[in-house]
Amino acid sequence: MALWGGRFESGASSMFKQVNDSLPFDQVMASQDIQGSISWSRALQKAGVLTTDEQAQLEGALSDLKAKADAGELDFNASSEEDIHSFVESALIEQLGDIGRKLHTGRSRNDQVATDFRLWVREHIASLRSDVVAVIRSLLNAASRHQEAIIPGYTHLQRAQPIHFAHWCLAYVEMFKRDLSRLDDLKVRMNQCPLGSGALAGTTYPVDRHAIAEELGFDSPCLNSLDAVSDRDFVLELLFVASTSMMHLSRVAEDMIFYNSGEAGFLQLGDSVTSGSSLMPQKKNPDALELMRGKCGRVFGSLQALLVTMKGLPLAYNKDMQEDKEGAIDTVNQWHICLCIATEVLDSLQLNEDRCREAATQGFANATELADYLVGKGIPFRTGHDIAGKVVLEAIEAGCAIEDLPLASLQAVCDKIEDDVYYKNNNVKVNADKIEIDKSLGITTLSRKKLTKRQIQILTENQINKLNPIIWDGNSQISGDEIILKEDLEKNIIDSLKISNNSFIVEIDTISKGKNYNQMKGIKLFGKIINNKLDKIKID
Repeated sequence: MALWGGRFESGASSMFKQVNDSLPFDQVMASQDIQGSISWSRALQKAGVLTTDEQAQLEGALSDLKAKADAGELDFNASSEEDIHSFVESALIEQLGDIGRKLHTGRSRNDQVATDFRLWVREHIASLRSDVVAVIRSLLNAASRHQEAIIPGYTHLQRAQPIHFAHWCLAYVEMFKRDLSRLDDLKVRMNQCPLGSGALAGTTYPVDRHAIAEELGFDSPCLNSLDAVSDRDFVLELLFVASTSMMHLSRVAEDMIFYNSGEAGFLQLGDSVTSGSSLMPQKKNPDALELMRGKCGRVFGSLQALLVTMKGLPLAYNKDMQEDKEGAIDTVNQWHICLCIATEVLDSLQLNEDRCREAATQGFANATELADYLVGKGIPFRTGHDIAGKVVLEAIEAGCAIEDLPLASLQAVCDKIEDDVYYKNNNVKVNADKIEIDKSLGITTLSRKKLTKRQIQILTENQINKLNPIIWDGNSQISGDEIILKEDLEKNIIDSLKISNNSFIVEIDTISKGKNYNQMKGIKLFGKIINNKLDKIKID
């Protein structure tokens, strides 16, 4: 049943139906369409369009239909309906007759589909957020399993400086945390309700759009009906967030494909996420990672396609916008699959720590530390940089590592170099096991091992998900979580920040759970210090 046939003398051709009909893909929004229709029936009843009995019959039939949709019991493939809207309305008319024909009063498919799609996107934001959190947890678990492991850090795909494997994991944690924040931002911006905007100019029936929005879980109704029915920014934002996150997954995949190669040999992947060769029996191919990398382009294509579709459209709704769904539905599915397989890959990896450490000591990766050593001898860094470069040339000519050069060779390049450049075990002090000389935040040489462990603890125990902000008044325990502050926390914060009247943002790990000070909980605090006293703390 078409929703627009009265003005036409003949039906649509079979070829036009192939182009026009959207039920084959918008059937995924059946539950959302029914949910919106239930709210609309209530609004029509309050506006006096439906009687209480008519609305109750409609809602009952719609609820039964939704239960079947949620259970996967609706046979969409056997239907000749144009779209999910006509499918639902046809089912109502078949069951309720003319009462079913009243549901679409004051409503257009333009505001209907815009509402359905927002509900669908919002629902998937929640599930996708859980998928991203799972990847972050797997990265944190991998970092925790290998906190002592050293690998080469790369720039230009050439060995640059030794880093912790945990630091590599935490770099991707930061990327996926940004993906979470983008999903949260998307939800805030798109959570307005188009229903009641009509085809483009609103509806003449006195429906309460604020009540409809609240009932459907939106923050407010859309403010402009023209924009409400023609806006697809929320779809573009979803595709952009997905594209960015897929790019992050692709970078993880590329790193791990290289780390897994025979040339690097840093890690092995589990049998469950690899495949073999039909010809070469020795092969164990990182196909899961390669497919993650390959599907990235597929998701990028959906974003580009919708941008090109939308760029030339006049206000308000145009049928071109039907092209928004297939790419978005496929993108959500592919992103979900890739996030799930990334979790499995990370959980399965086994690090070859000996090979990683061996590689980290090769390629003169300690040359920067030699330059820093020279700075400690009073030499300007730029000069120290040149000297370290000459030492590298000396090592290349000698066919050995920097730490294997005798002191005389080092002093021939710079007489400021003394025997304190060596460890007692006759290794250069600036090799992969270098001493604690760097006090900056955000790096992980062995000297920053404690920082890396602390970052892992903070992120793991917060479980990534945002906590509801809590205001602490300095006296009472915090809202049922049995978290109290150590007695010396106030002094520690003030002393460490060296400020007296200012705001601060600091991550600490001196929060205790209950009265057991041995169970530490890392939390981010936001607050103010006034007259050497903590005024208020917001815990996030």
